[in-house]
Amino acid sequence: MNTELYQIPLKKIDGQDATLEEYSGQVLLLVNVASQCGLTPQYEGLEVLYQQYKEQGLIVIGLPSNDFAGQEPGTEAEIQSFCANNYAVQFPMYSKMNVNSAPRHPLYKQLITAIPKTQMVIGGKLMKKLAEKNLLPKVESDVKWNFEKFLVARDGSVIGRFAPDVTPDDKVLIKAIEQALAS
Repeated sequence: MNTELYQIPLKKIDGQDATLEEYSGQVLLLVNVASQCGLTPQYEGLEVLYQQYKEQGLIVIGLPSNDFAGQEPGTEAEIQSFCANNYAVQFPMYSKMNVNSAPRHPLYKQLITAIPKTQMVIGGKLMKKLAEKNLLPKVESDVKWNFEKFLVARDGSVIGRFAPDVTPDDKVLIKAIEQALAS
């Protein structure tokens, strides 16, 4: 079992110290989220995924970040209120963290090290749009944008990395989640 990921210090959105240890043995979908992004409606799909699969052991985890064009400027309380009021989010949310900016949070260091390349959407328009606006990260392994997803198996190993425009209802993501839950 790869327990390193579970030991990284985090803070829950309410400021409480935490780690991912409480989710050991479950499948995790870690998503860097933002409230003012064109992809923000993915919160709805992420909550649907969480409700649909939580009894089987899936935990969706929201990790707010303001690293992408300042699209998460709010305080933790504002983020929590936004998520509850607009998307009825019940999955666990954590405090804002640096995903690409220095100093990069140790959780993202480990996730990116485990899977340095994002699984892109065939024909995905997001990367083209980001490139046109010169918003793609300079380092290929960096997280591309808000709502990039990392899938962690029950043993703590990082087994999937999905581009921001892979929506929560995408067949590729669902298949990967279902395979991880069956393991």
